[in-house]
Amino acid sequence: MKNKKHTLIKPHETIFKLPSKGLKKKDLIENFKEYYVNLLGRDEQSRNTHYAYEALGLTIRDRLMERWKQTHRTYKQARCRRTFYLSMEYLMGRSLSNAMLNLGVNDTANQAMYDLGIELEELIESEVDAGLGNGGLGRLAACFMDSCATLQLPVIGYGLRYEYGMFTQLIVNGEQEEKPDHWLRLRNVWEIKRLEYAHVIKFGGRTEVYTDEHGLKRYFWVETNDVLAVAYDTPVPGFQNNTVNTLRLWKAEATEEFNLNEFNSGDYAEAVADKVGAENITMVLYPNDANENGKELRLRQQYFLASASLQDVISHWVGLYGEDFTLFAERNCFQLNDTHPSIAVAELMRLLMDKHGLAWAQAWEITGATMAYTNHTLLPEALERWPVHLMQKLLPRLMDIIYEINARFLSEVAAKWPGDITVLRRMSIIDESGDKQVRMAYLAIVGSFSVNGVAALHSQLLQQGLFADFYSLWPAKFNNKTNGVTPRRWLAGCNPELAELITEKIGSGWVTDLSLLKQLVPYADDAAFRKHWREIKQVAKHRLADYKKREHDIDINVDALFDVQVKRIHEYKRQLLNVLHVIYLYQRLKKDNSKNFVSRCVLIGGKAAPGYERAKKIIKLINNVATMINKDPDTQGKLKLMFLADYNVSAMEKICPGADLSEQISTAGKEASGTGNMKLMMNGAVTIGTFDGANIEILEEVGEENFFLFGLTEKQVAARREHYEPEHIIQQDEDLKEVMNLLESGHFNQLEPGIFNDLIQSLKDPLDPWMTIADFRSYVDTQARVDDAYRDQEHWTRMSIMNVAHCGKFSSERTINEYNQDIWKLQKLPVKFG
Repeated sequence: MKNKKHTLIKPHETIFKLPSKGLKKKDLIENFKEYYVNLLGRDEQSRNTHYAYEALGLTIRDRLMERWKQTHRTYKQARCRRTFYLSMEYLMGRSLSNAMLNLGVNDTANQAMYDLGIELEELIESEVDAGLGNGGLGRLAACFMDSCATLQLPVIGYGLRYEYGMFTQLIVNGEQEEKPDHWLRLRNVWEIKRLEYAHVIKFGGRTEVYTDEHGLKRYFWVETNDVLAVAYDTPVPGFQNNTVNTLRLWKAEATEEFNLNEFNSGDYAEAVADKVGAENITMVLYPNDANENGKELRLRQQYFLASASLQDVISHWVGLYGEDFTLFAERNCFQLNDTHPSIAVAELMRLLMDKHGLAWAQAWEITGATMAYTNHTLLPEALERWPVHLMQKLLPRLMDIIYEINARFLSEVAAKWPGDITVLRRMSIIDESGDKQVRMAYLAIVGSFSVNGVAALHSQLLQQGLFADFYSLWPAKFNNKTNGVTPRRWLAGCNPELAELITEKIGSGWVTDLSLLKQLVPYADDAAFRKHWREIKQVAKHRLADYKKREHDIDINVDALFDVQVKRIHEYKRQLLNVLHVIYLYQRLKKDNSKNFVSRCVLIGGKAAPGYERAKKIIKLINNVATMINKDPDTQGKLKLMFLADYNVSAMEKICPGADLSEQISTAGKEASGTGNMKLMMNGAVTIGTFDGANIEILEEVGEENFFLFGLTEKQVAARREHYEPEHIIQQDEDLKEVMNLLESGHFNQLEPGIFNDLIQSLKDPLDPWMTIADFRSYVDTQARVDDAYRDQEHWTRMSIMNVAHCGKFSSERTINEYNQDIWKLQKLPVKFG
């Protein structure tokens, strides 16, 4: 890229002395009208809700901007230690309602819009969810950003500005179809483009080596194909504390708009090919990596994020301190959110050595003192492993560095276990069995000073299983940080009626200190309070039923138990087990065994990865079973099954308040943590779950009397694998046999013979890693206990209250405080404003 010279200006300082934007109704109305009429050009003929949303969004952003700039000044003047959170996903959800809540202008904005004849709720509903994430990983990152700002910690988030989100999920003939989620097709009022922070990212080429005048080897990465990373900043406000942190997202652009010579010669397609190729990097969240092109694009995305973010941090450092990196590790920390950004270990080494002239020892000391790695999965297939040939093709200089890191690391391993070749092979960053691959999780562990899991059991299993060798070598590196979610969005924001009742009884301090909800415990024995609690839950269930009726045109009994399982569709999350139970209930009703039957509405939602055929087949089964059950006269008013299409953050905000039962039924030992379990618990749903992930800690907090535990433990699953015979289990259980017979008979696919054969065989396979059949009886029996509890509405309401009262541990403030205390070591920096 050729550097273009820009004329610099130095305006008089008075240009920056603007009157503060007021938070009163008249101030909001005045600003709204300016934007709506002048900037957006609306007149009395305009009816489109989106423009009113934009005008209000810009009005609110102005108030954030003042505090945003003051936050930046505060951090810069303090020259404080900072943490940089690197994540491939940020599921931010809608920003308008969250920004108003955190600014404390919800009521004022509502009154202002009312005076202008506009329904605020319509504006909030018109906002498109930011398509920057897939599921729990991205939503966790968003909750963490919210909590960092609320706790006034200097943390900057780094991610990618995907043009298209995961995908919009359509259900056609019961099957998932993917439609592009072009969430940026309209103006994103919350972002600011920052061209001055653009960085060049290198791909391809080769490495040149020479010896300098001091006899030191120097490396140049040459003949590269370069891409420009352009920064887009989004404000992240803390809760009514004037702190506004930054989420910086990178967009890929070509270093030149197009090749003018090729254009003039008539080769128009080739002229813009580089531009299109560059922009593909941030075009789509999670490209399908089932083929080589998809793998290459995914690796490009990960390196693009790491390189742009690290260059940005180092550029800021050099601007303050020049080329002196003595205090760099003391002032900076990089938190790697899962294995995706782990290439940052090698990239920081490259930047420090090749661009800033540090020797290996100094660069490695800095890298090892600044990188911290969070692991989010126990599934080996979910850990990044890149073919060496692909790394050498795309990132040759990085591959050189990884080989050197590995050689030095294996020397340390050999010193610990002399002559043990098996251990060396097992721990090597380069897997040399078959086609050579780089184990990116191992690179992250070797290059980090901290490695954490995200729930107590998950961290324990990492230490004893997946990363046992590394734990033996460096036990002090490993720690646990159980996940949490922000109470602003997941209770105060999405369930205002319940939040108001809680505040009326115990005050508003719980919004930033969720542990205060324990003060609700005595109210569980207050009959009047329980009655009010039930009334609020019924309103939420009505709202959810109305929301879903528009899509399904099904009458829903709001007195029924609302049984909810919403999460990514995956075999280990066992939506199949849920469906087997629904078929069991269906058979009970068909036998006219409806005496004491507890009416139930089962809601299942989630997306399957486009290349995950079995997960997509599970969606098809859910919908086929739903079609059969919902039209059957024998089920009316008693049993409903619905698949909630296109599940996202905004949908969860409606689902949480109306849920009665939270399904957390993964195979024990497979779910790292889960955060949906926390959101549902926070809104009064009672959990039915296995002894897995954060379920264990939820159980510890609420007690067995307020939790429905079932199934094999992780150790029992491991022991059972050696002699697992699902066919024998089926034959010994009459209920299960009937369920499987109905499935195998084609009852739910009468016009589509054989389409579920693969699913059925997977359940009956002795090698089934998810062991769904093994947990069926325990699950069905525990669901009977659920029915018994729900029949006694006073008892159920008490359980609901106790779940909310004991959800304090699962606030993301608690999680972030632990990250800060044990890993980040940041100083809280209050922002003075006004």
